[in-house]
Amino acid sequence: MNICSYIDHTFLKPTTTIADIKKVCEEAKQYQFAAVCIPPVFVKEAKRLTAASNVKTATVIGFPFGYSAIEAKVAEIILAMIDGADELDMVINIAALKNSDWQYLASEISTIIPMIHHKKKIIKIIIESGILTDEEIVKCCALYGTAGADFLKTSTGYAEKGASIEAVVLMKKNLPDSVKIKASGGIKTYEFAKQLIDAGASRLGCSASVAIVSSQPVNEKVNY
Repeated sequence: MNICSYIDHTFLKPTTTIADIKKVCEEAKQYQFAAVCIPPVFVKEAKRLTAASNVKTATVIGFPFGYSAIEAKVAEIILAMIDGADELDMVINIAALKNSDWQYLASEISTIIPMIHHKKKIIKIIIESGILTDEEIVKCCALYGTAGADFLKTSTGYAEKGASIEAVVLMKKNLPDSVKIKASGGIKTYEFAKQLIDAGASRLGCSASVAIVSSQPVNEKVNY
């Protein structure tokens, strides 16, 4: 298995520097990761640094807590796409979810998905599964599956619990085949990464990407 093709090489620290972005982009090109996932302010630079490769440029919207107004998320998305983002990882309004305001969440996503798909970009919806009940996860699968999301993503990495096998299995069971799963948050070993893929994840958000690839068993490695 070429695990590199599953990985969004991620660097989302608030202290991110240009040097960090250059390093992440060079590593992504070297290992042929699926994408780099970086703060919005660095999208233009990351796009330039990965221009001669197949590495996609991903960024985050409403990150990390998700409670920005819909209009604020729209503005972030427009700017990110202008700067060259290929994929947008958007945090849902978790406060609305916890208050059972599913109408707000439906309005949020129905506003955002058409503008992203109109530009032929990819939208990944971050639901923060580690702080949701199973019932809430299933409801998210129904809402965002019907809305036409490209991916449902487990976590931001900022909640008390990140990706889990159980959440991926539950999401896989309740999503239409057209919606893929991105697992992220706390993925630090090849073993855990492979378990998440085996459970149904099509993409992994990792900051420990190089360590994960380096620990892959020799008989499973591919040439980079």
